[in-house]
Amino acid sequence: MADNGAMPPITELTRIEPVLLEKLERQGTFTTGLLLERSETATRRQYLADQLDTTTNDVLTWRDEALMLNLASFGPADHQLLIQAQIEGLRDILSLSGDAFRLRILQAAIELNEEPPSDATIAGWWEQARTLEDE
Repeated sequence: MADNGAMPPITELTRIEPVLLEKLERQGTFTTGLLLERSETATRRQYLADQLDTTTNDVLTWRDEALMLNLASFGPADHQLLIQAQIEGLRDILSLSGDAFRLRILQAAIELNEEPPSDATIAGWWEQARTLEDE
């Protein structure tokens, strides 16, 4: 079992209704890693959607954001930066070229008056998103 401390809590997800977040927590899904595990296959996504009385599209949306939150060396401040850059999940990263992704993040850092992540970190996120694309 992975160390739960390393996985962001599901409360980091911004694209999930609070009532559904509470239901997930009541079921013992406290981290984005556990959410990814519970939504790994189409069958699991359907089962989770049925349990929460929601749609598989909702589950896919949460999964998309959870995959982004689980990128290596990605923290809460980085999540705020990507929200500012209008990047809400893995699909948004995949829709951009590496250069466009980098420029969006640098622009968001300027808007938030924050130090941007290093180019190596930004490139790492983009590359990692590409490897997760098929999941």
